[in-house]
Amino acid sequence: MRRGSYIAIRLLLSIPTVLLLATTVFVVTHILPGDPVRMMVGDVATEAQVQAIRHSLGLDRPLYIQYFDYLYNLLHLDFGTSINSRLPVLREIGAALPVTIELTIVGLMSGVAAGLPLGILAALKKGKAVDHILRAFSIGCYSIPIYVTGILLQLSLSWYFRILPVAGRMTSTIDVQKITGLYVVDSLLTLNFAAMFDALAHLILPGITLAIYLLPMLSRMSRASMIDALTEDYIVTARAKGLTESSVVYRHAFRNVLLPTITVIGLNFAGLLGGSVLTETVFSIPGLGTLMLRAINSRDFPMIQGIVVVYTLIVVAVNTVIDIAYSFLDPRVKY
Repeated sequence: MRRGSYIAIRLLLSIPTVLLLATTVFVVTHILPGDPVRMMVGDVATEAQVQAIRHSLGLDRPLYIQYFDYLYNLLHLDFGTSINSRLPVLREIGAALPVTIELTIVGLMSGVAAGLPLGILAALKKGKAVDHILRAFSIGCYSIPIYVTGILLQLSLSWYFRILPVAGRMTSTIDVQKITGLYVVDSLLTLNFAAMFDALAHLILPGITLAIYLLPMLSRMSRASMIDALTEDYIVTARAKGLTESSVVYRHAFRNVLLPTITVIGLNFAGLLGGSVLTETVFSIPGLGTLMLRAINSRDFPMIQGIVVVYTLIVVAVNTVIDIAYSFLDPRVKY
């Protein structure tokens, strides 16, 4: 199979994946306990008023009709109207999505920057004290829930030492012109360096929280990949030619470490987005995670469905891109 056919098949396979997950979201949201209309109007509304609102929202129609309308609207990028705010779901998601993307990028970059070198160092020191310490550190990071990590960072670096902001996205006295919704990018585009440094300061703690979630998996995978790579015949040949150890490790073995690392990043990207729900809640960041939690608490079906579908599209798109990129990075991949 040629690469073009492989890419086309990967793109086509993403369609049933999105459809299946969208259907699952619809079913789960409609079997959740609680009446969203009653939660919206409170106990003071009469039954006639509740039924009128339910009819206006289309929640009194048969479930299968709601489902097909839901799919039809998704195809037209119409996620409906929020039950709580009465605003278009897509508008609210569009305002919150850049916040989550910015946080996820910072967490991903921090996790890779820390996990990859630690894994390689552990591989080069295999069986020594450094290796055991790093493995214990990875297990410890993996064992701590992400919200506990965030609270501990807040208590230590924000409350006790007062080094970094405890929560929020930017200091209230600093303003930035919104262009992309990414505060760091917008402040750079407008040359507002005070806003840039303030936005970065607010991103450090939540970014570290997400990075600690990703670090154990990346370090363990890079360690195992480096150990395997160093036993390959081409590494033995490179050493026999008299190449320095640093050249053998970083010019030859390191390239093969990157391939499984990219796969791990793709597989754990959904975990990073899921971790952003708790991270945004702990640090009071108005992203998709905070929006999702508020929608779940109020049984806002259109908002829940819209957010999960957006999450699904992002995860499927990232994994598809990584699969396609893998075919270019590794010539051994067969199509």
